[in-house]
Amino acid sequence: MRAITDDVTTDDRPAALRGVCAGYRRHPVLHDVTAEFPAGRRTAVVGPNGSGKSTLLGVLAGVLPVLSGTVRRPGSAGPALVAQRTSVSDALPLTVRAAVEMGRWASTGPWRRLSKRDREVVADCLERLGVADLADRSLGALSGGQRQRALVAQGLAQRAGLLLLDEPAAGLDVAAQRYITAALDQERSCGTTVVQVTHDFAEAREADHCLVLRDGRLLAAGPPGDVLTRDVLSTVWGGVPAF
Repeated sequence: MRAITDDVTTDDRPAALRGVCAGYRRHPVLHDVTAEFPAGRRTAVVGPNGSGKSTLLGVLAGVLPVLSGTVRRPGSAGPALVAQRTSVSDALPLTVRAAVEMGRWASTGPWRRLSKRDREVVADCLERLGVADLADRSLGALSGGQRQRALVAQGLAQRAGLLLLDEPAAGLDVAAQRYITAALDQERSCGTTVVQVTHDFAEAREADHCLVLRDGRLLAAGPPGDVLTRDVLSTVWGGVPAF
């Protein structure tokens, strides 16, 4: 199957996928996925390893083309995709402040000096994620939790209407998890659409909306209380995972 340019629309309607097939090097991972992501709400995406969760984020972010189907993203500004801490090299010569400042490139471009407003946004994001005191430290010298908080701060600095995160709190200490959860809740309250991949069912239950993927197909979608049922979990995981 040949990759084609995805049919993307941007308007004020919620982000959505319509009949999307997507994958890597001619190997489809998502199959005919149709889903909507409620505006100003937090959507949790759950499913076993290899079910297509990260691919779905890549399609929404625009870093992966679709093989067929259409993608709708809200507004004219691009979405913000938060990288996982393990994807950032320890040897990268970048301070925490510089990493968060890169989040402003979406609006300023990489070569323009930051304005006073840009610096205020960066300072606010550093403070909200509890890494302001680490601003002059090397990103690679941070602990896993500190680095992930810095990367979330970078995503928030984009001030995007659509914020995409791939397991942002997985494996982190309680303090780091609390900072990230509080930041995402605040983004949601400000009208940002948050889409978050997670393996934590307790975390998924706290979301407003939930998608369940299996083998690249959408198995269920809706409020977590309606979707994360014993029958669905048993079908997807072959048993009911512990909460």
